[in-house]
Amino acid sequence: MIYLDNAATSFPKPIEVTNSITNAILKNGANPGRSGHKFSIKTAACIYECRKILADFFGASGPQCVIFTLNCTHAINMVLKGFLNPGDHVVISCLEHNSVIRPLKNLCDTRGIFYSKAEVFCGDGNKTVSSFSNKMNKKTKLIACLHASNVWGIKLPIEKLADLAHNFGAQILVDAAQTAGISEINIKKNKIDYLCISGHKGLYGPMGTGVLITECSENLNTILQGGTGINSASLEQPDDGPEKFEIGTINVPGILGLKSGLDFVNKIGIKKIAEYENNLMLYLYKNLKDNKAIKLYTEEPTMSSFIPIISFNVLDKKSEEISYFLDKHDICVRSGLHCSPMAHNSFKTACQGAVRISPSVFTTQKDVNRALELIEEFV
Repeated sequence: MIYLDNAATSFPKPIEVTNSITNAILKNGANPGRSGHKFSIKTAACIYECRKILADFFGASGPQCVIFTLNCTHAINMVLKGFLNPGDHVVISCLEHNSVIRPLKNLCDTRGIFYSKAEVFCGDGNKTVSSFSNKMNKKTKLIACLHASNVWGIKLPIEKLADLAHNFGAQILVDAAQTAGISEINIKKNKIDYLCISGHKGLYGPMGTGVLITECSENLNTILQGGTGINSASLEQPDDGPEKFEIGTINVPGILGLKSGLDFVNKIGIKKIAEYENNLMLYLYKNLKDNKAIKLYTEEPTMSSFIPIISFNVLDKKSEEISYFLDKHDICVRSGLHCSPMAHNSFKTACQGAVRISPSVFTTQKDVNRALELIEEFV
C-alpha cells in the first residue's frame, strides 16, 4: 500500500510514537491530577513535560499556555464559542474548512454573530490582507482563518493578518491543522492570539489529539464544565488554566504519543521536512501539468506560498472515480469536498470535487512515481 492521504492524518506513525502509546498504557496508566499517589504524580509529570515541549515548539511563554483538546476542531469551537458575544463580527477567508464555518453558522443562528468572507489571492499576501481589511468594521472582534488550505495548499499571510486584526482592536484565531509540523509557527513572532493545532497530522501524533495554544485564555469562557482535579469543593468552574478548559480525564496515551511525535519532528527539523515534502509535490505537479487531460488549479507550488498538497481532476470525471481506481491499486488518496465546500466553491469544483495527494516524511520518490503511472493509466 502507498499512503498519500497525510493531510487527513499522517501514516505511518514513527515507531517512537507507537512505543510511547504502549508505554503510556503499561507504565503511565494512572489518572493525572486526580490522585496524590506516586503513580498519578508520575503520569502528571509526563503530561507537564509535553506541555513544556509544545510551548517551546510554538513560542509560547510556558506550559500554562497549552490546553489539550480532542482535535483541532474542538480547539476552534472552544475559541469561537468561548470568545464571541451577541452582535460580534468575524472575518474569515473564502477557503475555510467546516471546522470554522459550521460553528460560526451555529453562532449566527443562536447568538446573533455575523461574519464576512474575504477573498484569498494566491501568492499575493498584500492583496489578501487588503481583501480582509475591506471586510473589517467597528464590530469586528475576530479574524478566524486557516494557515493553509487543506484542499489547495495555499498559505495565508497570518502575521500580516494578525497586525490587521490588532489594528482594529480585534484578535486572531489561526487554524494550523495543516501547517503544524510543516511550517515554522511562533505565536509571539506571528502575533497569534489563538493557535489551534491538530496533533495527528504534521506532528505525527495519534488521532484524537489536538491543542489550543494561547496567551489570552482569560478572554475565553468555558463551553464545557465538570471535573478538573482542582477546587473540587466549589460548584463553579475554576479560573485557573489550562485545567479550566480540560474537563474530565485527558487522553494520556494520545498526549504522550504526541510528545514522541514532536520529538521526531524536532529531531529531523521542520525546514528539512518541508523541503523534502515540497520537492516531492513540485515533482508531481510538473509531471501532471504536461497532461492535457489533467486539471491543476493553482500555480506551481513554492514553499513560501504553499504547503505540500496537490489537488487535481481528470477531464470532467468525478474525483471519486479517480480515487476509487487508485484505491484498487493500493494507492490511498482523498477525493470529494474534503470537508471544505467553501474552498471548492472558490475554485468552481463543488460539483466535481478534487483528488488530493499529500505526502509525509515517509513518502518516497518511488511512491510518487507509482501514483503518476496509475494516473496516466486512468487517463
